[in-house]
Amino acid sequence: MTRHVTLPTAVALAVALVVPLLAQEPSSTVRLKDVARLQGYASIPLIGYGLIAGLNKSGDRRQTLFSAQTLANILLRFGVIVPGEQIKIENVAAVLVTTELPAFARPGSRVDVTASSVGDARSLQGGTLLPTPLRGPDGSVYVLAQGPLSIGGFGGGTGGNSVQVNHLTVGRVPNGGIVEVGQNLTLQSMASLSLTLDAPDFITATRLAKAINTGLGAPNCARAVDASTVAVDVPDGYRSSIPDLMARLEVLPVAVDAPARVVINERTGTVVVGADVRVRAAAVAHGSLSVRISTQYNVSQPSPLSKQGETVVTPDTRVDVKEGGGQLITLPEGTTLDSVVRALNSLGATPRDIIAIMQALKTAGALQAEIVII
Repeated sequence: MTRHVTLPTAVALAVALVVPLLAQEPSSTVRLKDVARLQGYASIPLIGYGLIAGLNKSGDRRQTLFSAQTLANILLRFGVIVPGEQIKIENVAAVLVTTELPAFARPGSRVDVTASSVGDARSLQGGTLLPTPLRGPDGSVYVLAQGPLSIGGFGGGTGGNSVQVNHLTVGRVPNGGIVEVGQNLTLQSMASLSLTLDAPDFITATRLAKAINTGLGAPNCARAVDASTVAVDVPDGYRSSIPDLMARLEVLPVAVDAPARVVINERTGTVVVGADVRVRAAAVAHGSLSVRISTQYNVSQPSPLSKQGETVVTPDTRVDVKEGGGQLITLPEGTTLDSVVRALNSLGATPRDIIAIMQALKTAGALQAEIVII
């Protein structure tokens, strides 16, 4: 039996390191509609409780009582009286159904809905969502959802002889929600409107205001109110036709700026490095300590034809400690993290080592970026 422990952590992360290729460009140009929204016209989250039927013995079992009670209530509406405690089925599953009602959705429009198992169902594969009303925060029914599920995976087999691809207890019904009541929102005649940035940033807000002024040919038409809001004075020719104004504004190019960030997800082993990340002058040395504990079992038995003694198993345990040879590298002022990663890779640093070094550089004040751990 062999146990192998690597310090400071025993789990090596499989890290996908993403470094933008155009690091020399401080910003990128996108359409206004991709970074900003019209303030006051947002979608509404909806939720409902329903049943998935048609499963192949992979639904809720006796541990989940509410799914059987729900099925009994549905059957009662059709004149079939069966007590819920007497129902023994495995082809239905209780789910919570969620979606978002778009701001300008009207009755008859369709939206996608997501169904998530809330019982002990093993899989929703092949199931159909029964008609489920979806309610908003005010308790009103806005959408009626139903239809066959698409789970984006599959599973088969039983017990130890089974295979599963992707997550099988969450499914999606494309265009499965029919809007019954839309939001009472209209773009009436207005003298001014506000645009909200998806990611608040003072530089981006200022650039967005300048792009609007240039696009409309009015120097003082738009102005940045704060890091997330841009106020726009509606020109006289557009006050009665706000949709035409928004159609003209949404295609305007905007140079987007973002803070320097390093995002680490240790659960999935993913590291994303922003283009503007810089490193101050520093020296880096990193080594690894490996402890290997191996146990070999030997058998000790008495001599042949001996009437005394007994056969026993004697363990032989060995402990080996090995420290990797760390090398010291120097980083000049203004070095990009792309160069740092390239230098560490040339020294044979593992992805786990790179994560540890980036966190140490941030603690030392040499990494000019925000580290976000998600």
